[in-house]
Amino acid sequence: MASWNSIPLEVLYTTLGWIAFFSWSISFYPQVILNFKRKSVVGLNFDFVVLNLTKHSSYLIYNASMFFSFAVQKQYREKYGLNEMIPVAANDVAFSIHAVLLTAFTLLQIAIYDRGNQKVSRTSIGIVCVAWLTVAVCVFVALPSHSWLWLISCFNTLQVVMTVIKYIPQAIMNFKRKSTIGFSIGNILLDLLGGVTNYGQMAVQSIDQNSWVNFYGNIGKTLLSLVSIFFDILFILQHYVLYPAWKNVTSRDVDVTVMIK
Repeated sequence: MASWNSIPLEVLYTTLGWIAFFSWSISFYPQVILNFKRKSVVGLNFDFVVLNLTKHSSYLIYNASMFFSFAVQKQYREKYGLNEMIPVAANDVAFSIHAVLLTAFTLLQIAIYDRGNQKVSRTSIGIVCVAWLTVAVCVFVALPSHSWLWLISCFNTLQVVMTVIKYIPQAIMNFKRKSTIGFSIGNILLDLLGGVTNYGQMAVQSIDQNSWVNFYGNIGKTLLSLVSIFFDILFILQHYVLYPAWKNVTSRDVDVTVMIK
């Protein structure tokens, strides 16, 4: 079984991992708190939240399976090398559990708070149905041959696809409204920090093991950070450069005065 070659790098790996965990985990709260203060979810794209729940649920299945299942770990090492460390850390599992719970709570807020004329689109519902139907088919395909690594890789692929898709509705909504009112930028800033430290954690492991299998052995985690960082930068540009709050003083958005305070 693989082990660390450098204690300082192991400590750095663990530190970066938990920084990523706390950054990504705390990133859910600014939006939840904003919704609570306003008693409104106007400005938060519902498709973003629905797609996000599917994304985090599939990521939880992958992380938990890779971290706890000896069968999956055995198949991983048979494929990538007996001396390779598994590409999932405890902080990955903890983050996934927390993310599913907070995303579900945000959906509850959508159900009870003022929504205006916003609703979940049929396109989003269709995407979610197709996504889970696809992984259900993968389960039946994997069962006869016990291809557990391949199966959880399907869930990993699903979370990457959903990560790409989930940001698009919110970005388009901000563009159409020419405003980011109702969408918390605190969420994005923390998400960006989490993405950067997540990459740092993976790089530290690769340097210690003198192997870059960590990156393509868990391509989902690699792409997750890359896509998140790209959209985080886009949202930051929308919030601070393209549609800053002072430009929306005369906006007809119902919650503009709340955001200006």
